[in-house]
Amino acid sequence: MRVLVQRVSRAAVSVEGHEVGAIGAGLLVLVGITASDTESDLDYLCRKVINLRVFDDENGVMNLSLLNTGGDILAVSQFTLYADTQKGNRPSYIKAAAPEIAKPLFDAFVARLKTALGRDIPTGVFGADMKVSLINDGPVTLWLDSAA
Repeated sequence: MRVLVQRVSRAAVSVEGHEVGAIGAGLLVLVGITASDTESDLDYLCRKVINLRVFDDENGVMNLSLLNTGGDILAVSQFTLYADTQKGNRPSYIKAAAPEIAKPLFDAFVARLKTALGRDIPTGVFGADMKVSLINDGPVTLWLDSAA
């Protein structure tokens, strides 16, 4: 399982011109799932995301997590995080999980985040053509992989 985490001052996701999820300050979490992912991958990345110390403390040092700041998460499924670009110029997505595997795992990941933070986690629409807008704060962008 992979996530691309961006610290944002605002982020939103729209489908067919309608905003389906939005947050203020917090983390935009793009989620990629492969067929071999398990419950332990979900648990690991959930803990990692909510405990990432990427928010500034009173001294301007990235020393605070979402648990400290009360920031939000916008979670968006993104199979392209498993793109293989080694051969040719057209990415292969063979390592990305099929939707019937990926959707339940994505939903379980979001449920874990919701339980850990004690509040709703806005999301995009799984499998839809989504438009994601964000104001990257910093910029701070981190790649997390449960297999690393």
